[in-house]
Amino acid sequence: MCIEIERKFLLANADWRKQIYESQFLRQGYLNNETRCSVRVRTSAEQGWLNIKSVTIGAQRQEFEYEIPLVEANRMLDTLALPPLIEKWRHLVKVGSHTWEIDEFEGDNAGLIVAEIELTSPGEAFERPSWLGKEVTTDVRYYNTSLSRHPYRRWTTHGGATE
Repeated sequence: MCIEIERKFLLANADWRKQIYESQFLRQGYLNNETRCSVRVRTSAEQGWLNIKSVTIGAQRQEFEYEIPLVEANRMLDTLALPPLIEKWRHLVKVGSHTWEIDEFEGDNAGLIVAEIELTSPGEAFERPSWLGKEVTTDVRYYNTSLSRHPYRRWTTHGGATE
C-alpha cells in the first residue's frame, strides 16, 4: 500500500523565493465528488498523472499515482474534470535533507501560497525555515479537493477560520 505523509504550512514571508531551484506550472482537476477518495488528473508542460488519494484528514493518507499520456490527461481535464480547475506554480526549495513543494495558486485560488513537505514517518524531524508560517495540515480548506469546490477568492477571510 502507498502511504503519503505530508504536512502543509502557510508562509510567513517571501524569503523562500531566493531558494527556488525549479518551478513548473501545473493544472489539475477532479473527476469525482469524493466521499472515500479523490480521483485527480494533473499535468505539467511535459507529463500527465492520474492520482487516487484517500479522503482522510491529517498528515497521513493512502495515495496511488500513475503517469498517463499528456494528451489524454489534457483531454480529461478539458472534458471530464469538475470545474474549476486548480492552476498553480509549484516551486521546489531544498532545506536540509528535505525538498519543500511551494504551491503558488492562480485563477480562482490566486493569492494563496502553501508549502508542503513529504516525510517518511509521521514523527520525522525536519528543519523549519524562517519563512515557514502556520501549519494547516488538518485544515481541510487548504486541501486541493476543497480548493476546487470552495476557491480561495470566495473565502471571507484569508488565513483565518471562516469561509
